[in-house]
Amino acid sequence: MKKNVVCLVGKPNTGKSTIFNRIIGKKVSIIEDSPGVTRDRIYASSIYNDKSFYLIDTGGIDLSDADFNEEIKMQAELAIDESDVIVFIVDGKTGLTNTDELIRDMLKKSGKKTVVAINKIDSKLAQDNLYEFYSLGFDDYIEVSGEHGIGISELLDVVTKNFNDKIIDEDDDKLKFSVIGRPNVGKSSLVNALLNENRVIVSNVAGTTRDAIDTKFKYNNEEYILIDTAGLRKRGKVYESVEKYSLLRSMKAIDRSDVCLLVLDASEGIVEQDKHIASYALEAGKACVIVVNKWDTIENKDNAIKNMTEEIRHNFQFMPWAPIVFLSAITKKRIHTLMPEVLKAYENATKEIKTNIINDIIRDAYIETPPPSFRAKRLKIYFAYQKSIKPPRFDIEVNSKGLVHFSYKRYLENKIRENIDFKGTPIILEFKNKGEN
Repeated sequence: MKKNVVCLVGKPNTGKSTIFNRIIGKKVSIIEDSPGVTRDRIYASSIYNDKSFYLIDTGGIDLSDADFNEEIKMQAELAIDESDVIVFIVDGKTGLTNTDELIRDMLKKSGKKTVVAINKIDSKLAQDNLYEFYSLGFDDYIEVSGEHGIGISELLDVVTKNFNDKIIDEDDDKLKFSVIGRPNVGKSSLVNALLNENRVIVSNVAGTTRDAIDTKFKYNNEEYILIDTAGLRKRGKVYESVEKYSLLRSMKAIDRSDVCLLVLDASEGIVEQDKHIASYALEAGKACVIVVNKWDTIENKDNAIKNMTEEIRHNFQFMPWAPIVFLSAITKKRIHTLMPEVLKAYENATKEIKTNIINDIIRDAYIETPPPSFRAKRLKIYFAYQKSIKPPRFDIEVNSKGLVHFSYKRYLENKIRENIDFKGTPIILEFKNKGEN
């Protein structure tokens, strides 16, 4: 399923971040108790009336500022280019400005559907300035207050009006995997190595100018789809050079994937953006294989594998289940080790466990290490069953889910993994009070 993209633009201090948080309905964070994961972001996945979309906050655009450089302008243009609908946020208190008109010109040139959100409408000044904004010449104007939540539903009604609930992918029945990672880690080389190693290539299918390229290919007589985000079009390198928009491309590819190949650079080690990208795959519940590329540049490989593995496990504590593959995309050394891990991760992500087996595992774990009591109350576990796959999700009925400590949840997950091979995929445990749907 592909998601639409909504972009918030406007000059500085119009309240974009407040509206961003209102739309996604929560403070933006990734995963609790996940060491080393960058938590701030300008993207989020949101749902309104069963319509799912990405939301981008571009930051303040000030085209009237002489110091507003080409890179910042390019970032704004890329955000607009990625979007299906643009929300142009203006400040009702200050009224129409020259900067608003310059941004208007940029948006008109893009040809994208634009909705004007007149913010801070709860102030008297905004009421007085209201009609100035109609001279901008757009079709849709919505009065909002990000601070007080006024008009947000009306805004989203207009924004999502023509969104499909689901955009059906004709290849939904085929295993899809994506190559993700920060710029210059060798994603393009890995794609080329995979396709040359595992031919036959069936076809290259280009979507819109904003989509990644899907390549169908055969491996062991089965057909798979490789989603490439590495920038095979003219503007690809431009996107790659702007960190936050290469992240958006990774997010969109992750969303469509069954398995994600997170590519790291052996010669540079791990940086914060590697963890940032990995956290999106984890949050999306995707199976994942960590690929350490450029292994040909490393000397004393035996010691290096041990040291790099320790470094990865330390920095990616939030996904200890992800297998690690060391290879060189350029020389194709060890490239043959990758596809078996991809297929194993997918197999485990789609694994279905019988109810009696999961109950036996959890019962034995409970007997072996009972949960600690809290205020004279102790957690009781009644029943467990698998609810879904990709990733495997288990519902566990208890006497009071408020008694579930995160450490005990982790203990149960570890016990499940000890008994069932879930290498390569996250698993999700959801605790519910008895009788709760």
